[in-house]
Amino acid sequence: MITITGATGQLGRLVLADLLDRGVPAADLTAAVRSPEKAADLAAQGIRVVEADYDRPETLGPALAGTDRLLLISGSEPGRRIPQHQNVVDAARAAGVGLIVYTSAPKAATSSLRLAAEHKATEEAIAASDLPSVILRNGWYLENYTGTLAQTLEHGVVLGSAGDGRVSAATRADLAAAAAAVLVDPAPVAGTIYELGGDEAFTMSELAAEISRQSGTPVVYRDLPEAEYAQTLVGFGVPAPFAEVLADSDRGLSVGDLFIDSGDLRRLIGRPPTSLADAVTAALKA
Repeated sequence: MITITGATGQLGRLVLADLLDRGVPAADLTAAVRSPEKAADLAAQGIRVVEADYDRPETLGPALAGTDRLLLISGSEPGRRIPQHQNVVDAARAAGVGLIVYTSAPKAATSSLRLAAEHKATEEAIAASDLPSVILRNGWYLENYTGTLAQTLEHGVVLGSAGDGRVSAATRADLAAAAAAVLVDPAPVAGTIYELGGDEAFTMSELAAEISRQSGTPVVYRDLPEAEYAQTLVGFGVPAPFAEVLADSDRGLSVGDLFIDSGDLRRLIGRPPTSLADAVTAALKA
């Protein structure tokens, strides 16, 4: 049995779809979710749906019963991930899970990113559990940029505090395919850590130039001091704590924390990852 936590999220749904495309029977898949009512479409496909709330350990043991391979998709609440993830790791150990695969952050052990600390702690908790594990250090999503394309074109500007730093962004679908590849690998190497990112790193100025080239609308990159960028995001309605994390992530981008040149993603999915140009093309069509 392969169990996916956070299975109704964007990444979780993509992983399940990829596993089905690979021929994994729906009956061999479990979608572990906080709100089972949101997974009716998954249940309709024959996937087992169970309640699994990271904050309620009593739900996790039953959810993981019979699990051979577990994909622990990291929680979405900064500041709460460490206890939440520890609950899942403890339940996985008690359930005798054969392999735990965790979606971590780029260079989690050494990164200066504020959000990396919780991922580093989770990696350490998994190691301390003695469960066989594979760590997927997922890079930045291309959708972080293409998902706001309409606003970018409306205002003609990409804002940030990334300087001339390069980001090795990849699509959620490509990162989901990498997770699926590990989950179906007949002989995964326990202890492997994959640094996953796109093959073509780019700066924010290059992002703006690519959007301009394809859309015909002039777009520029405007670099701001970290604090000013955070305040600008707050002005756009982003909650202050999250705005500070985003601004800090741009600062980390500027010093290389989001640059990945391992080639791991390409090797896992067996093809070149989606390029910035192709991602922008798809977003413009959408």
